[in-house]
This record gives sequence, C-alpha cells and structure tokens, in this order.
Amino acid sequence: MRFPRRRFLQLAGAAALALSFSGVANAQLYPSRPITMIVPFPPGGPTDVVGRVLAERMSGSLGQPIIIENIAGAEGSVGLGRAARARADGYTIDLGSNSAHVLNGALLPLQYDVLSDFAPILPLVTSPYILFARKSMPAANLKELIGWLKGNPDKASMGVGGGGPRVVTAFFQRETGTHFALVPYRGTAPRVQDLLAGQIDLSFGEADQLGLAQSGSIKAYAVTSDTRLARAPDVPTFGEAGLPTLSLLQWYGLFAPKSTPQDIITKLNAVAMTALADAGVRSRLSELGFEIFPREQQTPQALAALLDADAKKWWPIIKELGIKAE
Repeated sequence: MRFPRRRFLQLAGAAALALSFSGVANAQLYPSRPITMIVPFPPGGPTDVVGRVLAERMSGSLGQPIIIENIAGAEGSVGLGRAARARADGYTIDLGSNSAHVLNGALLPLQYDVLSDFAPILPLVTSPYILFARKSMPAANLKELIGWLKGNPDKASMGVGGGGPRVVTAFFQRETGTHFALVPYRGTAPRVQDLLAGQIDLSFGEADQLGLAQSGSIKAYAVTSDTRLARAPDVPTFGEAGLPTLSLLQWYGLFAPKSTPQDIITKLNAVAMTALADAGVRSRLSELGFEIFPREQQTPQALAALLDADAKKWWPIIKELGIKAE
C-alpha cells in the first residue's frame, strides 16, 4: 500500500510533533525515581564529603533522593568508568575532581575518554593542597623539613592517592631535590589514618584536614594556593618559601554521561546552583575549607573550559616528569 505524498507528510509531521511533546513531558516528569551520584573514592574523603553535602540539598529540590554510591579503585577511574558507561538519562551522575576527570587521562590507560565521554553540569568548589606530616616529624617548618629530607634520602615515606597528590608530590621532589618512598592508597581517609598513626611521614592533603593540624594531631607545613588560607593564616604558601611552581588547586565538578539530554543537564545545573546558594550548604563547605565557584562560573561551559585548560597544562608536564599511577 502506498500513501499519497500529502498523507505521508501529514503522518510524519504528526509523529515528529508527538515526539516533541513526549520530550517535553519527560523533561517535566524528570526525575521520577532516585538518582545515583557516583563518588569515585571511598567514604570519608573530600570528594565524598562534598558529594553528601550537595546531594542532601539537591534531593529536596528534585523531590527524589540522590543516592551516593562510592566506587573506589584505580585512582578514581573505576567509578568514572561506571559513570561513562551508564545510560544517559539523568539517573546516573558523578561528582569528580580534576584528579579523576583530567589528570588520570595522562596517568592511566583508560577505557573511556576523560574529556569527551562526560557532559559537564557545573563546577562546584576548589581546595588547595597542604603538605602535612606526622606530629613527631622533627622539622619545625618547611625549610627544616626540606633539609631533613635531603639529609635522610629515601628514609621518609609519602602517602599518595589520586592524580593531584601524585603530581604535586612529583613537583615537590623535583623542585626540592628530595627523595622518599611513595606509599599508594585507594583514598584519602585511609591515608589520613596512617598519617595520624605515624605509619607514614608525609601526605599532601586538603583543607578539610586542617582541624587535625590545629589540634596538634599532625603538622601542616605549606599550602599550594597563591595566598594563605583565612582558616589557617599561620601556614605559609610554597611561594613564600621560594617554590612558586608548587601551585595547584583541586577542583570538584558535577558530570553526567555524554549525550544526556540538554534539558536534564539544565535542570540539574539549576538545582545544584540553588544548593550552592543555600546558607547552610555554604557554611558547611566553608567550615571544611572549600571555596565555592562564583555564581557566574557555575555553568557547563565553565566546567568544560576547566577540563580543557587543565589537560593542556598538566598532561605535557606529567609526560615530562614520567609520573605514573601505581
């Protein structure tokens, strides 16, 4: 049976219109069930903390729970691999960092592309790295620590885990001419526990661990930001110590699998922006030492630009230094 051309065009137009209305209806109904937020590191670390603070506030706005799923392993690449393979329907998102979403692209052989297999939603917060040490470390300041490390080559141990700490550790060794053992960890929480117990000597951590230093449980020697932190004004920057190249911020962002519909990305972006504007969320993140991105930068485009800029900056450096994940 052959349809007249006019009748065929009428049917095709009706089908297209139906699909259009269906898309609008789906967008209005989203989300109709719980959303999974993959955190690619173990519970208790900074990525996990940011995810839980954000998920609680976003859940209220969406009317559906956001369930945190911690999928650790291989510097965060196991969790991101799961996110990359998930259905692009808005029901699986991930909270990642530049360690996992950028640096891993040069550190590990991956089964996905860190730059093209994810849809950016928005950047969330930043945090500098801080060089911490066990409380019994004899050096009183960074200069003394470097002198001690040079006088005791390969006798100290540095806990590492994630691309960011590996890169800043390699920079530190190159710029100071020091050598020490690297002890790999699956996440921040177990690394901090061993530092507290004196099982390792050093660790590059984040501002959420400053409370341990301020209580005297560990020592803090220097911070990788350009200026001292308001929360820890007594901790100098590496630049003040004559090591300006040790400047690296960890940022965190929200992502979905590539091809996630734009209307869903827009909705998740709006809900996350509302969460970041909440006074309780802002207070909690500030207490933990995180700085929220300015509102005008909380866009998918800004996060995509961060990915591109960091890859162009750090991938050649990682190759030059020969840094590899273990």
